[in-house]
Amino acid sequence: MAKDKTTYTCNDCGASSPRWLGKCPACGAWNSLVETVAEPAAGGRNRLGGAFAALAPAAAVQPLAAIEAVDVARSPTGQPELDRVLGGGVVAGGVVLIGGDPGIGKSTLLLQALDALQRSGLPSLYVTGEESGAQVALRARRLGITGSQVAVLAEIQLEKILATLAAQQPAVAVIDSIQTVYSDQLTSAPGSVAQVRECAAHLTRWAKASGCAVVLVGHVTKDGQLAGPRVLEHMVDTVLYFEGDTHSSFRLVRAIKNRFGAVNEIGVFAMTERGLKGVSNPSAIFLSQHAQPVPGSCVLVTLEGTRPMLVEIQALVDGGGPSPRRLSVGLERDRLAMLLAVLHRHAGVACADQDVFVNAVGGVRISEPAADLAVMLAITSSLRGKPLPKGFLAFGEVGLAGEVRPAPRGQERLKEAAKLGFSVAVVPRANAPKKADKAFEGLTIHAVERVDEAMALVRGLD
Repeated sequence: MAKDKTTYTCNDCGASSPRWLGKCPACGAWNSLVETVAEPAAGGRNRLGGAFAALAPAAAVQPLAAIEAVDVARSPTGQPELDRVLGGGVVAGGVVLIGGDPGIGKSTLLLQALDALQRSGLPSLYVTGEESGAQVALRARRLGITGSQVAVLAEIQLEKILATLAAQQPAVAVIDSIQTVYSDQLTSAPGSVAQVRECAAHLTRWAKASGCAVVLVGHVTKDGQLAGPRVLEHMVDTVLYFEGDTHSSFRLVRAIKNRFGAVNEIGVFAMTERGLKGVSNPSAIFLSQHAQPVPGSCVLVTLEGTRPMLVEIQALVDGGGPSPRRLSVGLERDRLAMLLAVLHRHAGVACADQDVFVNAVGGVRISEPAADLAVMLAITSSLRGKPLPKGFLAFGEVGLAGEVRPAPRGQERLKEAAKLGFSVAVVPRANAPKKADKAFEGLTIHAVERVDEAMALVRGLD
């Protein structure tokens, strides 16, 4: 028998090469080429032409102003935190891709959501390719889900899944997971670039044609990225990432892409014996409970999508050796080095011979620059060995020239802090309220323009 011809396909961009290369010639990614079986030529005709014609009805060309903009209808999932990330609920015909580490709770959350949707009158289908129906039933029993009418199908062949979808006509379908599904039209193994791309494309076309909302569960690589071709994220409407430490009971669901809502929204969940429960006040998670203020601790009001959250920033400055360490957890390490340089140059606080460790409490990742001022104040507090005042918080971006720049939506941050009982705030001058507001009662707001001004102000508050 003739040996099947193989080719090497890039996991990131889908480009192919006749031989293995360390670097993809198309996108430049390293070690992303994997060996796949080359698909035979189809004789000059697209073998999916009939499917494309059936699922993509032609529409006449018309100007944009003549097209009616209709708000999409949403179906709540019974999980308010998940609805927040989705933009209000599940959209008919929408395709959602959710990824996360193994065992973090993807299947648990989706099974709870499907049961709530089924009980609200929406027929639901759960397609499992990694477990048997009995294992799904055992999970439902552990979660306390009794008498559920969610239809379960244990299948990994795409054609059988599509036939079941056509027969059942569910309003919501979950495919767990897309990496296990394969099509008989392709000779490559399940999980390969070609299979994942082809199966996801078929399921997406089915969702758009039938109005069924489809949720795809995706595996992640050891780097935390969704496995498979990057085109998978472009095809779907919404991309969600499950984050969190498996040793902690708290989980974060973050929206990376959403055609029907805001991006960078997060939902906070707590893992309990009865499954995942939404946390309505996530600020309580990310604040340590100190009986008295301790050195090296500063509270920050960060913004995740439309939600202001209070997060505690902890810093530890200790005597270092010839090459002091700079380590940050939850914050960018390069930005920490930059802030230390600004602190030395413009505020006269030298940490060149000290080890500096910075941590965001609760395992949250902070990417916005509004955390700069809080990080610098926490470092200074640890270096001096003096705690910041009780009920103290700060936020603001710091530039290389030592200026404190405003943070977006500063008024909402201050209102959240006042609501939780904080009494002292150091903020950029542009974020200070222009007039008295009852929402800021009990909160003394100090506006600063430069880093040295902020440091002198905090020393006067001791």
